[in-house]
Amino acid sequence: MEHIYSKINSDTLLHAIIRSAEVEDVKFLSPPTEFLQVAALRMRKGRTFLPHKHIWKSGEERVIAQESWIVFKGLARVTLYDLNDDVLLVSTLRPGDCSVTFQGGHSYEILEDDTLVYEHKTGPYYGPEQDKELIDG
Repeated sequence: MEHIYSKINSDTLLHAIIRSAEVEDVKFLSPPTEFLQVAALRMRKGRTFLPHKHIWKSGEERVIAQESWIVFKGLARVTLYDLNDDVLLVSTLRPGDCSVTFQGGHSYEILEDDTLVYEHKTGPYYGPEQDKELIDG
């Protein structure tokens, strides 16, 4: 991954470039303090992400993590949940497909080896205990 810093203020990260060939497992592309959280995920068939929903951040007005997954290669099953944690939809994401969660919950299951996904989420990221809660499934 290449980080590009300001020439005016050398401590200020301005840009990042990631090459898909560099991605193994999960690679976080943005520092946790940034408002845009980006990760690249290269995963094997059967990997799952437990059902969860992002929660309103304490002490901040109207701030919740909103998230998107863009499938670059492979297949992923997404399950989307309502506000009361009931399942709304189960769908398969194929290369070029994107899921976006504004509110409600979601879970993912990887359906093919070498699946590559780019995840975008609003930040900053304070850790899972301040960002999400699991949904009983």
